[in-house]
This record gives sequence, C-alpha cells and structure tokens, in this order.
Amino acid sequence: MFTDRRDAGLKLLKRLGQLDPENTVLLALPRGGLPVADVIADALGVPLDVVFVRKVGVPGQPELAVATVTDGKTPKITVNAEVARMAGLDHADIARLAERELPEIHRRRKIYLNGRPHVSLAGKIVVVVDDGIATGATMRAALQLVRDADPAQVIAAIPVGSAATIAALEDDCDEVICLECPAEFRAVGMHYRDFGQVSDATVAKIIERHAHRLTDSGRSHGDVMS
Repeated sequence: MFTDRRDAGLKLLKRLGQLDPENTVLLALPRGGLPVADVIADALGVPLDVVFVRKVGVPGQPELAVATVTDGKTPKITVNAEVARMAGLDHADIARLAERELPEIHRRRKIYLNGRPHVSLAGKIVVVVDDGIATGATMRAALQLVRDADPAQVIAAIPVGSAATIAALEDDCDEVICLECPAEFRAVGMHYRDFGQVSDATVAKIIERHAHRLTDSGRSHGDVMS
C-alpha cells in the first residue's frame, strides 16, 4: 500500500538506482504518472517529459480498451485484436473511434507543453513511468512509441500492476520495474491510501517546473514524439 503517488515515486527511485542524468530521459503518462515521475526526476536531476496516449473504448463500454492511439504527425493506433473480435469491430470502426480521442490529446498538448516541443529520445535511456497498470494498453502503446524514437534503452517503471500484464510488458522494453504485483489485482487505486484525481493544472505545473532540463537536453527534430 502506497501513501500517495509521491510515496510511490520515492519507492520507485530506490529501485531505479543511479542513472546518468546526461543520458537519461523520464517520460510520464498523464495524468497520474506525473506526480510519481516528478519525485524521481528531481532526485536524479534528469529531464521529465510527457507521452500522449489515449485509450479507445468499446462503444457502450468506455473502460474496455479496444485500442490505444498516440499522437504525432501520423497518429498511431495499436489494436487489441481479442477485444476487437469480441466487440465485432473492424479496423475502419476502430479508426473512427480513435479519431474522436485526438482532440483530447491536442487539448492536453496545448495545456501541458504550452508550445514546447518534446525532448529528443535518440540514444537515451528512457524511463517510462505511470502510477500503476491494469490491462497495460496505454503503457504498451507508450513503449512502442518510444521505441520508434531510437533510444539506447527503454525501462518501464510502475509502482503496482497485474502480474500477467507486467510479464507481457517484457516484450516491449528492455527492463520492467514493478514494486508490487499482487496475485489478485483489481484496480490501481486500491493500492493507494490517497488516489485523488490529478488535475490538468497540476500536470502543467510539474512539466513547467522541469522545463529548464528539457531545454538543456536538446529538442526532438523528428515526428515520433511531436
């Protein structure tokens, strides 16, 4: 049981160990991943950026992800084939559903980044952080997006997650760090005493506070994370 997301970040920090701040970038999944990553970035002195991924829910069952969509010059859709088959949705159906999520990504990009481009990930050790994972759909999509940016190493760092989901993540990154993998996993929030909603304003404030490290680390010139 974690006290809150900050507590989870401090405990993840101990497991991450020493990382070269000149060659490491921390990426957080909004919104819950930002307070976790904030603590780690401060302690290690590494740049903190954000990765935009939206879950594409099944019509009438928005919490059941049939796909995820990541933003970029060409949005990338990652389909959960099993859910798509069960829901009777083809690629055209999923593409239309994914299109509806793009305005929210654009809205968050405007608020969170305020016109700042993403930091370059090429040749870096990239640590992708969230506050916990259940199905892992958004984390897998984020890891695949990061892979396309040609990093040297990709690490997924999560306080808590389903054991089966954590095992599946090993195919998408070089290392998975997960502090708790309970046998009977129900929901991420059950493993926090304080799991209050993280606001857009909080996310923007965290990113702004770390903006100087993004500037010092150089900007991305590709379209993978922009």
